[in-house]
Amino acid sequence: MKKMKRFLALALTMTMVLALAACGQKEETPAEEGTPEGVTEITWWAFPTFGVDSGYEQQVADAFMAANPDVKVNVEIIDFTSGADALTSAITAGTAPDVLFDAPGRIIEYGNAGNLVPLDDMIESLKSDIASESLLETCVGADGSYYMYPISSSPFYMGLNKEALEEANALQYVNLEGDRTWTTENFVKMCEALRDAGVTTVPGIVYCGGQGGDQGTRALVNNLYSSSIVGEDGKWNVDANGVKALELLKSMYDSKALDAGFSMAAADELQQFQQETCAMTFCWGTSNAMSYASEDYTQISVPFPSDDGVPELEYLVNGFCVFDNGDDAKAEASKRFISFICDDAEWGPKSVVQTGAFPVRASFGNLYEGNEEMSLLASWSQYYGPYYNTRAGFAAMRPLWFNMLQQVFNGTPVQEAADAFNTGANA
Repeated sequence: MKKMKRFLALALTMTMVLALAACGQKEETPAEEGTPEGVTEITWWAFPTFGVDSGYEQQVADAFMAANPDVKVNVEIIDFTSGADALTSAITAGTAPDVLFDAPGRIIEYGNAGNLVPLDDMIESLKSDIASESLLETCVGADGSYYMYPISSSPFYMGLNKEALEEANALQYVNLEGDRTWTTENFVKMCEALRDAGVTTVPGIVYCGGQGGDQGTRALVNNLYSSSIVGEDGKWNVDANGVKALELLKSMYDSKALDAGFSMAAADELQQFQQETCAMTFCWGTSNAMSYASEDYTQISVPFPSDDGVPELEYLVNGFCVFDNGDDAKAEASKRFISFICDDAEWGPKSVVQTGAFPVRASFGNLYEGNEEMSLLASWSQYYGPYYNTRAGFAAMRPLWFNMLQQVFNGTPVQEAADAFNTGANA
């Protein structure tokens, strides 16, 4: 019995000693739960610019991880309708992704707000190989730092249903020669011919239910009478010619030569175009052409119509940014991942082609040899208008834009709606 008591006492003493020793030691935990030691885990959010449900994002991430086993990449696809709000919520909550694939408009806003890691070191190595100096201007924040790393660019334009226009005898109003520039007058005639023939439910839809793809409706308004949404003083401004364009669209809506998509963003209008509910889309582009093309009819690419027949096209620059999540290891891993997608000898050109756009690297050359459509689109770079998406207040301006369109189509006097937009956008 005494031996048993001595044993229990000794065991208790040893337990206390071990417990005290443990309290004096720093607890070691893995850097990321479920992540092997020495591996940096990053999260990539991507709008579907590589194609809806293409799976390319995971393919390139897998290739990168195979070549860089010290990095784990989590891929998350966000959509153009809810993605912007999801990003805003994530930034506010401190749960932003490490890498984002997007366009300059939002990226530069995030950079100006202090949410991003500068990418000047990456851009420095790109400068000697850039296809156009103007492309770099889209990547710069207000403080002069580069916050976006570009991969490709392409114009925005309209898409038409050739067979529907032929059936409505409306194709006669479309220029299919040369660079296909055409006039506002012929655009109206085309829409009226489609309306009278009734070959589709509506001729076209001026979507105004959200900011997704809103560059299409701005390009339409800006081109009809050669206006600009930015005044000479640099402020947001729907000018007299913009008001004239809105008045034309309202009259076409009233006469049923066009419809208004009060609950639609671009993705909804593109689906209607794909399903032949309407005969045109105002948000056609190389990426959307890949995602919304239909084998049931022929899609024709045309620039936006203008009163003088000389369009000013908006254009897309695809690129990446790195969020500053307070972790240098994640930031460096994110930069390596971006460089792999954009610059790798094999995956760089693959990634550009997957966006359906044109490379920002001159050394990549022509990735679409023998493709007449892509050659046509490349020629439209001569019609690129001023790039305003990185101007201060761009993000705040966007909801005001589609709200103004709704007001116009609902009967608010056009000048009154335009004045409210100008005041609000510059507030």
